[in-house]
Amino acid sequence: MRSKRKILDATLGLIAESGFEDVTIAAVARAAGVTRQTVYSIFTTREDMISEAMVGLVVEVIGGIRAKADQAETPTEFVVETIVAARNLIRREPVLNSLLRSGNANPLFDADMMQRAEPVVRQFLDGYSERNPGFDAAQFDGIDGMLVRMGLSVILFDDPSIREDDGLRHYLRSWLVPVLPFR
Repeated sequence: MRSKRKILDATLGLIAESGFEDVTIAAVARAAGVTRQTVYSIFTTREDMISEAMVGLVVEVIGGIRAKADQAETPTEFVVETIVAARNLIRREPVLNSLLRSGNANPLFDADMMQRAEPVVRQFLDGYSERNPGFDAAQFDGIDGMLVRMGLSVILFDDPSIREDDGLRHYLRSWLVPVLPFR
């Protein structure tokens, strides 16, 4: 188990340092101080190794996002604060910040990304419903994909008008309030 943790930490370190392109089994083994055979005995593929490392990090990050978003008083504010908190954490976390650097190995640009992201967003939205029993979770139906796309757009296409949190909140409210089925 100790080797697995070292391998996962080395994987995240390489992603933060160089992006996904330079993450190979050999590079991770060197960085973790283990043999390639040790890596292969724990992970069958490079993709499995990267996925497990990223899932662990994302679970941790989601806790930070939820802590910020849970302070919202309305469903719309919950959505707005979720996106603001996500952007802030991605900017500060070197591994997640590497997602902003494009490249062939970047999972953000993988064709199946939306299929993986929408259930995560839905689970997050369902958490709001669980904490607010008077809110009908069905009101979140169908907006998962829109929220993934909106969140990614403000992370990937930063500009001066939304660089500060208050500017981003204003932007999100102006677009989301008219289209969301709740206020």
